Amino acid sequence: MTSNERISREDLEKRFAHLQEDFQGKLENKKQTVLVAAAVGSSVLVLLSYLLGRRRGTRRSTRVQFRQK
Repeated sequence: MTSNERISREDLEKRFAHLQEDFQGKLENKKQTVLVAAAVGSSVLVLLSYLLGRRRGTRRSTRVQFRQK
């Protein structure tokens, strides 16, 4: 484009539509990545909570010893 040419409304609409399509494509890729990361993170958190709770339960449980005479 030279400096003498005017920018029409259609030119702007085409450019904005192209930018929006590009942005939407990138957003969809990031959305999938975030969903997978959240699923993996929550699974690790649940497993870690289970293991730590199990350990704490065995540590706090009462041990009874019977003596025979």
